[in-house]
Amino acid sequence: MCVSCVGQNNNVFTPVPDFGIYESENQILFTNIIETKEGSGVRFMPAWLSSYIEGGIPAVERLDAYSDKYVFIGVNRGENFNALNIWADNFSEALDFPMLAAVRIENRIISTAALYPDNEYGAFFEAMVKGAYSGEYRGTVKNDTSWIKIWFENENTWEYAENYIFFVFITIDKTAMQYIIRNMMTKVRDSVTVNTYQNNAINRLRLNFFEGF
Repeated sequence: MCVSCVGQNNNVFTPVPDFGIYESENQILFTNIIETKEGSGVRFMPAWLSSYIEGGIPAVERLDAYSDKYVFIGVNRGENFNALNIWADNFSEALDFPMLAAVRIENRIISTAALYPDNEYGAFFEAMVKGAYSGEYRGTVKNDTSWIKIWFENENTWEYAENYIFFVFITIDKTAMQYIIRNMMTKVRDSVTVNTYQNNAINRLRLNFFEGF
């Protein structure tokens, strides 16, 4: 599972079952893949997964089937296949998806801040992130799960090791997600007190939030 520290420009990951990754930026090389859920060859992987490995979330959203959706991919990695398989099977849109959404919302707010987000947006920043974690995201769909087995060089021992990486593929219509977040922003803005500078920054954020989201 993934927990993001409110008010800090970093994320803290709590491992389940070995170590958790959400929308990882760690590069996976096709040449390091030994086995996949679909067979021994990478050519059998579903299009969404091969696109994700090749180009991340943007590459998946460029596929015709998902051009009108926001794509979220939960990732977890480790040696214990059974534990990872249970994690993927039990991944819940209602209970687990808010963590994926909240991390992306928090990162988007941080990336727009010229200063520290606590200063840029005042109390709005922390309240918005907390609201994102506890938010209700109706319309999310758990489309698929998959896994790959990779080899890698252990940086400590310089020996080769193997890991499984599991993926949970979730989508939500862009219109629905934007409606949810806009409502969240309105409720949070009405619940906090900010100064004039912070209020102007919040208004700019609300106008530009979905650019690159």
